[in-house]
Amino acid sequence: MWPNDTSLGPCFRPTNITLSDELIASPWFSASFCVLGLASNLLALSALAGARAGAPASPRSCFLTLLCGLVLTDFLGLLVTGAIVVTQHALRFDWRAVDPRCRLCDFMGVAMVFFGLCPLLLGAAMACERFLGIARPFSRPAAASPRRAWAWVLLLWAAALALGLLPALGLGLGRYSLQFPGSWCFLTLGARRGDAAFALLFALLGGLSVALSLALNTVSVAVLCRARRGRQGAQRQRPRACELEMMVQLLGIMLVASVCWMPLLVFIAQTVLRTPPAMSASGQLSRATEQQLLIYLRVATWNQILDPWVYILFRRAVLRRLHPRLSTRPRSMSLQPQLTQRARGLL
Repeated sequence: MWPNDTSLGPCFRPTNITLSDELIASPWFSASFCVLGLASNLLALSALAGARAGAPASPRSCFLTLLCGLVLTDFLGLLVTGAIVVTQHALRFDWRAVDPRCRLCDFMGVAMVFFGLCPLLLGAAMACERFLGIARPFSRPAAASPRRAWAWVLLLWAAALALGLLPALGLGLGRYSLQFPGSWCFLTLGARRGDAAFALLFALLGGLSVALSLALNTVSVAVLCRARRGRQGAQRQRPRACELEMMVQLLGIMLVASVCWMPLLVFIAQTVLRTPPAMSASGQLSRATEQQLLIYLRVATWNQILDPWVYILFRRAVLRRLHPRLSTRPRSMSLQPQLTQRARGLL
């Protein structure tokens, strides 16, 4: 336990905050960042609502449902965490006076873990859905149901929430603490066994999600490329424009997640495994480590802004302008199983 005032909760540790940090804690930067992200996600949700209405009960509707869950998660993440950060920057309130028992800090810590891990898990789920739809189309005739896709979204939300609640339950597995410059809470990068285990668990799950997405998407792209090079005898198995569209969007989401999140995940793992420990016995990190954590966190937050733009910019309407041949490809060419035609052939 860190040396602390007995009237304060366990989330307060010594931090290096000075008057020169006013620029870092600018309310204008945080507010502009939050507004941009919320507007981007609302625009994407509006476009997704129209796209899902035009693709009922199809393999594409399953992908769009998962994508809708991803964008909705990004929107709620910016709304919840942004409201706390912008309020703190605008009012310059003393967290110790406002939240002496660390209730708000624990809530924000849970939100940071939940809304950080969910996009990575949903990206992996989307990669799995596309892998089954492209490489194993006959193995998932019922998986295209939007209802089942929403069930997967809810299941992943529940898993991320369960992980985020572990430190707040007082089980000794991780702690949430106030972070530099005193406007947000996140997991503690300490050498204590519980702190290190939880930090490594978070980094490992995030990294495995990105790695799984990379592996499945690589196979899916390879299958699509092989199908596009097929000769006339294999025309019916060549991909449709909608399948190429979904794959391009998924690759964009994976690239954004990798660039935005991997630096933070690697930094977390390196910090808790560092010898000698990066955090002192009093709970203090060096100024350089605190600033690095803040920078990597801000880079990771860009994932919530860029995700909706991947869908907005890589729709077929935009792709056709870049590659006109997409609009001329026959609709009959698809990797999806033609179950109805096969049934007719048996009669």
